[in-house]
Amino acid sequence: MIKEAGFNNVVVLSGPTHAEEVTEELPTAIVSAAKNKKAAEEVQDLFMSKYFRVYTNPDVKGVELGGALKNVIAVAGGICDGLDFGDNTRAALITRGLNEMNRFVDYHGAKTMTLAGLSGMGDLVVTCTSMHSRNRRFGIEIGKGRSFLEAEQKVNQVVEGVKTAKAIYKWLNSNQIDLEMPITNQVYQVLFESKDPYQAVEELMLRSKKHEVESVVDQSLWNI
Repeated sequence: MIKEAGFNNVVVLSGPTHAEEVTEELPTAIVSAAKNKKAAEEVQDLFMSKYFRVYTNPDVKGVELGGALKNVIAVAGGICDGLDFGDNTRAALITRGLNEMNRFVDYHGAKTMTLAGLSGMGDLVVTCTSMHSRNRRFGIEIGKGRSFLEAEQKVNQVVEGVKTAKAIYKWLNSNQIDLEMPITNQVYQVLFESKDPYQAVEELMLRSKKHEVESVVDQSLWNI
């Protein structure tokens, strides 16, 4: 897409960087992603400082997808917080949310290891836990029983995870794509189909039994 548009030196910046903390010069790390190594490094040099550290990454698609997908998980995290669930719930959601993000990124040919970095795990953690997060705050209002419109008015800022959840849900269903995105599906149903959040959580918890990470399962490791 970037090449077709003629923008060969496009650089994408992503990572856990709430503006409220950057402006206070609190230590922050971010990733500069570009196909052109020189362009990524030029941006790195431009922004590097004693309180703002910049890493480079050639996986532009992975960085962009990570930055979009984590917002959906953050809405889910906010809903759980609004329901007064605890730390165990948040940790489980972040971990399984990252697993879901990995599947999506892998399907689109990007690098799953990118999600182990700042634009994946880093951004996911901060967006799911910080009150600076618009997506989390919106989810909290939904979890408290507010309507979609009431939650939107309460936050009064753009909530990216809402549009992302809708786009992914429509894409999966219109193309009949066999890709497990259970958290995203439940978020969509809660937001757009008036599903009870408690029912959504229950359905996630009672999904069919699975290995934690299918790719690492080796039958020879089990004591049978």
